Amino acid sequence: MSFLREKFRPKGGPNGGDGGDGGSAFIVGDPSINTLLHLKFNSTFYVQRGEHGRGKDQRGGNGADTYIKVPLGTIVWRMVPGSPDLNEMLADIVDENPKLVAQGGKGGWGNTHYASPTNQEPRLAQSGEEGESVILLLELKLLADVGLLAKPNAGKSTLLSRCSAARPKIADYPFTTVEPALGVVTAKGQDFVMMEVPGLIEGAHDGVGLGDEFLRHAERARVYIHLIDGMAADPVEDYRMINQELRMFNPALEMKRQVIAVTKMDVTEVREKREELRFVLDEELVDPFGKKPDIFFISSVSGEGIDTLLGYVVDALATAAEMPVETPQPVAASTRRGTRGNNFYLDNGVYVVESEQLERLTALADMRDYRVLLQVWREMVRLGIARGLSGAGIEAGDTIRIGNVEMEWF
Repeated sequence: MSFLREKFRPKGGPNGGDGGDGGSAFIVGDPSINTLLHLKFNSTFYVQRGEHGRGKDQRGGNGADTYIKVPLGTIVWRMVPGSPDLNEMLADIVDENPKLVAQGGKGGWGNTHYASPTNQEPRLAQSGEEGESVILLLELKLLADVGLLAKPNAGKSTLLSRCSAARPKIADYPFTTVEPALGVVTAKGQDFVMMEVPGLIEGAHDGVGLGDEFLRHAERARVYIHLIDGMAADPVEDYRMINQELRMFNPALEMKRQVIAVTKMDVTEVREKREELRFVLDEELVDPFGKKPDIFFISSVSGEGIDTLLGYVVDALATAAEMPVETPQPVAASTRRGTRGNNFYLDNGVYVVESEQLERLTALADMRDYRVLLQVWREMVRLGIARGLSGAGIEAGDTIRIGNVEMEWF
């Protein structure tokens, strides 16, 4: 609220500027990151508020928007207020286009807006609209063309490091890999993204080991390279166990194309039983379509058989359709509803007025000033609230509550 005071214009009239709009929050995909760990300990974001309006009809600046970076493949869920167990899907981040997740509030009007021929000294200015406050749940399902599946310590990290520039941690103990790793692989002049899914054990779909934390990443891959440890005691059972976990987690995963690769051919005992392994696997392995899966023998250490495997994978990708995973349809990002209607009710002798417009006006007003009371009353007349109160039997001296302020009816 402001009035012009200049030399030769001591009563220049109202000139309060409007407030700026508050900034909004956006989720944006970033191809350079592939985990959500950067949000684990920095999970609360406050978006910049709009600036206050100033005299001489100067409008306040808008608050800057906030952009929260997440990996491509992130699904954004919004917790429904009052229902912590109910979540709504906002967006599936598959590109770099920002997605609105929380809307900033509109700036309030300065007292210039309330000037009229009959009200040349407006004492009211509008407070800014409240911005949205939301709780988001982020679920990452990495985007990759090829997924590496195997039991722990079968050589997935070694293969990924051999095929791409990715450098996952490699060690000779199970569960070395504790988060998915991505690498870009080039074969036959084609580039594709290969993803290592941390080792799976029996019961992974129920959360045993690292299972359900990472099985969801496998949903986005079009082709699987199923690694079988050449030194395993029962490679056929290992194959069946992995596919059982895929089926229990999501039946659609087992239907995707799989390429079998027996690893560790650089080990002498594995090389010596190569034909035996081929015979057993040919006899016992059958894919969900009743066909014999393609089997390759490789060594990630020496590089044996890897070029042939990758060339076959490129051909498989050309014919493998991307099987969409069923996800709910996104809902509208903004939870803000339209301006609330103008209502009132009687509460223990106090007339409680529910009107967003009046609440924003009285929030900044000095209700001790009779001029303010008169102007609030005029607004109630304009909105039709005064007539409704009169019809309800309100009398002079009765108390009216608007938001957090009270005034007497006169």
